[in-house]
Amino acid sequence: MSFILGKKLKMTQIWKDGKVVPVTVVHAEPNKVEILRTAKKDGYEAVQVSLGKKRREFRNRTSQPIDMGAINAGDAVSVDSFKEGDKVRVSGTMKGRGFQGVVKRHNFAGGPKTHGQKNRFRHPGSIGSTAFQRVVPGRRMAGRMGGTRVTVKNLVVAAVDKENNLLFLRGAVPGAHGGLLEIANVK
Repeated sequence: MSFILGKKLKMTQIWKDGKVVPVTVVHAEPNKVEILRTAKKDGYEAVQVSLGKKRREFRNRTSQPIDMGAINAGDAVSVDSFKEGDKVRVSGTMKGRGFQGVVKRHNFAGGPKTHGQKNRFRHPGSIGSTAFQRVVPGRRMAGRMGGTRVTVKNLVVAAVDKENNLLFLRGAVPGAHGGLLEIANVK
């Protein structure tokens, strides 16, 4: 299993076989293996890697087991473990968007522009019946949006630059420029 922590640099495009491919450039410096979790000691298998002061743990999943014998504490994980064409799972923190209304946050349609509506085009409408006398828990309303963990699966590695520690992932990944990303190979 290949896994690494990296930072999102930018989005750009590259030429591949005469076609333009949209890519996200991720700077993935070599990560240090901090801790090895074993089933005998901890009850599960995982590898904890660090990038500077940030640490993340990659657990053993049944579909993609980790070869614990090949990894030792203190080893370095670099972009060499990825190759062009690999499918990866990328996790990061979505950009925070602040307080948003129901149209942007939940894709509500809003009210009609006619039939007596004056300035209620982006309002939520009715929020419940008269029987409950309260707002039902879980009702979709305006509020804070973003700032949550998002995972994008099955992104393809378009190119690997081993000299500069860069991964070129086809498509968009969550987070702002400079944000921490967890990248793991998917079998």
